[in-house]
Amino acid sequence: MTIISLAGVTKTFDSGYTALRDVNLDVAPERFVALVGPSGCGKSTTLSLISGLDRPTSGTISVRGSAVGGITEGVGFLFQRDALLPWKTVRDNVLLPLQLRGVGGEEARSRVAEWIGRVGLRGFEQSFPYQLSGGMRKRVALAQTLVYNPEILLMDEPFAALDVQTRNLMEAELLTLWQGSRKTVIFVTHDLEEAIALADEVVVMTAGPGRVKARYDVTLPRPRDIEQVRFDPRFTELYSRMWNDLRDEVLESYARANAAG
Repeated sequence: MTIISLAGVTKTFDSGYTALRDVNLDVAPERFVALVGPSGCGKSTTLSLISGLDRPTSGTISVRGSAVGGITEGVGFLFQRDALLPWKTVRDNVLLPLQLRGVGGEEARSRVAEWIGRVGLRGFEQSFPYQLSGGMRKRVALAQTLVYNPEILLMDEPFAALDVQTRNLMEAELLTLWQGSRKTVIFVTHDLEEAIALADEVVVMTAGPGRVKARYDVTLPRPRDIEQVRFDPRFTELYSRMWNDLRDEVLESYARANAAG
């Protein structure tokens, strides 16, 4: 079964830059899939196309068997920078997606309270974003995205700006929440270690225009301890195999950037 399908997808922007070329990718339901590749290979563009925020130049994208022609229903999008409203409290930021969907009353209050608790922010309901650490803001953004129960979660380097310790905590939190919900996740990252630690499958993309170069099943058992799994010999083996594919693309991207400069 496939919940997300990209068939022959090419995306060329008005500037003439082609971010993706002839991408074919099928994602099964409840899978955690990580996209890795050098800068400019179209990873973020792929998420925008799946969400319906942008449209391909050619090829087709379908979600649940229906072609994407606008904003895709049942999709949550977590960006690298959070989109919290600074004048709203934690509670009101998490409540906002429900209000926009017409959910109110006791149901909304109950769901907001549940998700604030699930991301570990009980007691901070009346705090404003400026009063929170970077990791706490990420927790609010995660609750804000999951409170309306999207079937598909698109994540664009959501933890890249965090320090290593906070990043590990957020990765562990994400895995706990995902394992409890079994949503379909597509997670964009530049960090191959992060991709292997989190995902069921890692998709390696070529230097731009991006294409799918290789796909790897991550056979590490679940549930996973984010910190300890990196010491598993199978982790090291997977990293070595994937890096062999990724290294050439990173070097190619670097050479192009130097030539352009």
